[in-house]
Amino acid sequence: MVISIIYLSMFFNLFLGTIKGLTNIQLEEIGCQLILGNTYHLALRPGAELIDELGGLHKFMNWKRALLTDSGGFQMVSLLHLADITEQGVTFQSPVDGKPMLLTPEESIQIQNKIGADIIMALDDVVKTTITGPRIEEAMYRTLRWIDRCISETVGTYNWAAHKRPDVQNLFGIVQGGLDPVLRDICVRGLVDRDLPGYIKQYMLKENIREPTILMNILVIMSSMKANLTSYWDSYAIGGLVGGEDKDSFWRVVAQCTASLPEDKPRYVMGVGYPLDIVVCSALGADMYDCVYPTRTARFGTALVPEGILKLKNRAMANDERPIDLTCSCMVCKNYTRAYLHGLVTKDAMGSQLLSYHNLSYMMRLSKNLHTSIVEGRFPEFVRGFLQTQFPRGDVPEWVCNAMEVAGVDISSCCTPLASWHD
Repeated sequence: MVISIIYLSMFFNLFLGTIKGLTNIQLEEIGCQLILGNTYHLALRPGAELIDELGGLHKFMNWKRALLTDSGGFQMVSLLHLADITEQGVTFQSPVDGKPMLLTPEESIQIQNKIGADIIMALDDVVKTTITGPRIEEAMYRTLRWIDRCISETVGTYNWAAHKRPDVQNLFGIVQGGLDPVLRDICVRGLVDRDLPGYIKQYMLKENIREPTILMNILVIMSSMKANLTSYWDSYAIGGLVGGEDKDSFWRVVAQCTASLPEDKPRYVMGVGYPLDIVVCSALGADMYDCVYPTRTARFGTALVPEGILKLKNRAMANDERPIDLTCSCMVCKNYTRAYLHGLVTKDAMGSQLLSYHNLSYMMRLSKNLHTSIVEGRFPEFVRGFLQTQFPRGDVPEWVCNAMEVAGVDISSCCTPLASWHD
């Protein structure tokens, strides 16, 4: 079952304590309840110690809702040319001043403890899914060894547990293993057996709490899902995808992992942001997603619409007096025409800001509608409506058809036989 960003599902990434082009007030306007902070970049600037001294990231950036921080592991891929990975951890050459920065599993957790997010991630050894050979197996087993260094309580008489705030910060483990189903299965079983720490207090769900606290927001999120709020909340992420693999391999890994992970725990597919991917992964049993896609594509002058995308830089937009999306009630669609935005996106930063606002509003609406369809027992109808709007000619990609068949969602009415696509 999926949840929307009001209930969680699609959440957005911040660097240096801000979403590019938008204010916190605007994020609250569109209903955002959770955003993701980049541990690596926050540790470089302004620094975990300063954030801690100033009361944590919530206070530092004046965000009263929930936060999630990643582990810094993704930078092993995005900054591979600056990284040296060993059993101890990963040493980065700082892109700011060139100095080396050693990020160990313990250090990653300690940084996240100082930042103070509500959900934190264990450091994993991340490799591109396009890589083959022994490096994939090495990374998977190392990911399991590294999480042990985050959660092991004692060695002899000394407490070695890196995670010092399990009572207020929920720890997610990350499933690795590339495209190898055997390695993915080993990693899933290893993480589930470890029973990661995390606790949410049941009493915070009392109805007389009018102004939800940060944890209350998460409790509302979880109450919309499958989780048992009376127990410890250890959760799982599916990592190492969206790295250049083909879509058929992508959905099969998601399907395998969601089928093996506990049904009463959140399942978070990292780095997924395309609307079609979210709908497919939700059908396969995933619950949470994050991506910079909505704001990044906005900076290139592209708007998200029910039919797919709308490129505002195209000449055809220059005289178009319609809003981006006639069905959208966001501030941008209520007040600005495509023609006006066309002039902005080619010349002024305000264009990307307005498109970012619209795109995030679109993702919020998509996620909320998806969630509502599940709650009301009409998810298959939602999927068929979504696909018919995106693919009116019936040319639904084959990988989507295969994934929906495995998910048990009948989309035959949306699909036209391949031979007739070009008739």
